[in-house]
Amino acid sequence: MKLSEFKYDLPTELIALYPADNRDESRLMVVHRDTGKIELKTFKDIMDYFDEDDILVANDTKVFPARLYGHKEKTGAKIEVFLLRELNAEMHLWDVLVDPARKIRVGNKLYFGEGSVVAEVIDNTTSRGRTIRFLFDGDNEDLYKTIDSLGETPLPKYIDRAVDENDRERFQTIFAKNKGAVAAPTAGMHFTPQLLKRLEIKGIGMEFITLHIGLGTFRPVDVEDLTKHKMDSENFMVGEQTVNAVNKALDGKRRVCAVGTTALRSLESSVSANGRLKPREGWTDKFIFPPYEFKICNAMITNFHLPQSTLLMMASAFGGYELIKEAYELAKKEKFRFLTYGDAMLII
Repeated sequence: MKLSEFKYDLPTELIALYPADNRDESRLMVVHRDTGKIELKTFKDIMDYFDEDDILVANDTKVFPARLYGHKEKTGAKIEVFLLRELNAEMHLWDVLVDPARKIRVGNKLYFGEGSVVAEVIDNTTSRGRTIRFLFDGDNEDLYKTIDSLGETPLPKYIDRAVDENDRERFQTIFAKNKGAVAAPTAGMHFTPQLLKRLEIKGIGMEFITLHIGLGTFRPVDVEDLTKHKMDSENFMVGEQTVNAVNKALDGKRRVCAVGTTALRSLESSVSANGRLKPREGWTDKFIFPPYEFKICNAMITNFHLPQSTLLMMASAFGGYELIKEAYELAKKEKFRFLTYGDAMLII
């Protein structure tokens, strides 16, 4: 398929700037692949679409406050540093994006928090990318604590407002535990402790993978021929417990639902030769777009995504291009809220 086939008009007023007051009271669109039926519900109604021994698989990555503001030595010029990924914990080496990039050169020292933390630029990676080393005496845990106190919640730029204190909690799932993401697995943000308990009582399993989301997930596709697009690699892990639970559900012909595109990518990156899930840890650059035959999941929860994004392409591969296109037009008509803090879609 072509990039231009995923273009649609997204009115600015439909981009959610704030989350719903209660996580599980976001709206929910239920898309039935077999009949083409589309239902409009509330997220907590998701209970009604799963039965005992069905499995939901979510991403338990934890977002850290990856956006730092500081200044350059000597000139005092203000700079923004966005921490992308840790390269070497012992040496405190990080891949970052800098803004304004033209002012940041190899050898420059950058100061954060009134000079309490200093970093040195040691390499260029891309036009805006740099490798920096924090000149920090403590261990890595202490460095993370310092970053946590100085950093800002890394809301996407399309959420055009100042970050507030509420974002630190809400730009995170309630089951987040493995720190390393610079963006939240948004489909998982609709779950509450009460909803998880109700799922458990009904006998519906909740399992986890970890995929540390990088900015590459949101990098624009700039080639018309989708086969030429290369995804950035992201670190992920699918463990033994999740593998056993999912394979048991598949053998029992139960529903296996990926909570979000990152869970779906991780599961589809860990398929054995006999079409079952296998444990895996490493990096994935899997790019899923129509047509694609899914091996593991037969249900998916996702949010409403940007035009021409890889996330929209994945949802279209799962739900069917024409049906998802129709669903998005209905979402606009019904004033659903789009993107990170927006409403959800269940594709079954």
